[in-house]
Formats: sequence, C-alpha cells, structure tokens
Amino acid sequence: MKNKYIFIPLILITLFYSCKKDNNAVNFHENYFPLTKGKFVEYDVTYIKHNSSTLHDTSYYVLKTLVGDTIIDNQGRIARKFYRHILNTQTQLFEISDLWTAIIDGERAELVEENQRILKLVFAPTLSKEWDMNAFNVYEPLLAFYENIHKPFSIGGFDFDSTITVIQERTEVTLIDYSLKTETYAKDVGLIYKYYKDLNINDFDTLNVVGGEEIYYRLKNYGVE
Repeated sequence: MKNKYIFIPLILITLFYSCKKDNNAVNFHENYFPLTKGKFVEYDVTYIKHNSSTLHDTSYYVLKTLVGDTIIDNQGRIARKFYRHILNTQTQLFEISDLWTAIIDGERAELVEENQRILKLVFAPTLSKEWDMNAFNVYEPLLAFYENIHKPFSIGGFDFDSTITVIQERTEVTLIDYSLKTETYAKDVGLIYKYYKDLNINDFDTLNVVGGEEIYYRLKNYGVE
C-alpha cells in the first residue's frame, strides 16, 4: 500500500517537468522564410542602371515568386522549387524567368540562385548574429546581420506585426563608392522589401552618381494558390 502513495507524486513530478520543458522550447521563427507549396509573393520592382552622370536607365516590372514541389538540390538535399515569374505587360500573364531552389537546413535558410547557394537567414534571429551570405558559393564574402527584429512594418497597403530586416552590407561611403543592401521579411510571407544600392560616386557625394545600379522590391500582393 505504501508504494502506491509514492508512485503517484512521481508521475506528477515527471509530467510537471515535461510540460515545463515543452513550454520553454526555442522558437526559431523559421516562418520568416515560409516554404509551403503554392505560396506566392508579388513585387513591384524598380531597376536603375547608372552608366554615367547623365545617363540613367530605369525599368519597372512585376515579379512573382512561387514555392513549388520538392526537389533534390545540388547538395543532395530535399528542397523546394522556387519559381520566379515576370509579368508580360501585353498579355497580363506571368511568364517563368528562373527556377531556383529554396531550403531550410537546420538553422539556415538558403536560396540556390543559378547553382550558387546564398545563405539568406540564420535562425533564430538575434542582434548578435552575423554571417557570410556567400559562405557556400564562389562569390566574395558578404557579411550580414539583423536589425529591427520582430518589429511592425507597413508596405503596399499591408501592415505586418512582426518583421525582421537583414543588413546585407554595412553602409560604406568612400571617395568613389557607396553601397547599401537590405532585405525585410514578414512572418508567413517571406521577403516583402528589398533595397539595393551599389554606386560609383564623385567626391563622397552620394547624389553625384556616375555608375552602378539600384534595385528596389516592394510588396504588391501575396497568398497561396
């Protein structure tokens, strides 16, 4: 009889610590990089090519990304097809321009662009994290870090409660160069804003541009199809 009174409290203690462990489970916030099949995002894109101080070519188009079926990537891992479409302004239909792959591998979110692995995000996002986006490809190192973690952000008529911003390159201004690259991600949507400047300038003047390029992605629409 005595043993059963000891056994019951032991069960309660075990359940207590099991529940406590589950409640303290780490949230890696991987839904900043959602890979659900059929998930799409549309962007208004502005591309500016600076050829000289007087020649600046600007183009506008609508880009759509779409998460597709699973695929074995170039590292032998199970990834997702990641389609990129451009809107044909004459037919008003999206046409495929690229087929990339996307994957969350452990604490890394990767996008394979033209067979080059780009380390887009690392989880969980914290202000102390810093990583080389080009650690797994042939490009020059590109250090990235987080700003504005889990902060609200509004764009294109959409309001998001929780977003993160990745600074892909620290702001640099020299006598002849200016560069700044950032991306903002929203939970359950993915990339919602991209700001890219890589310019040749005169005499530290960021408004006196003589070469380089600018790219802006602004969220237009998103959903699941």
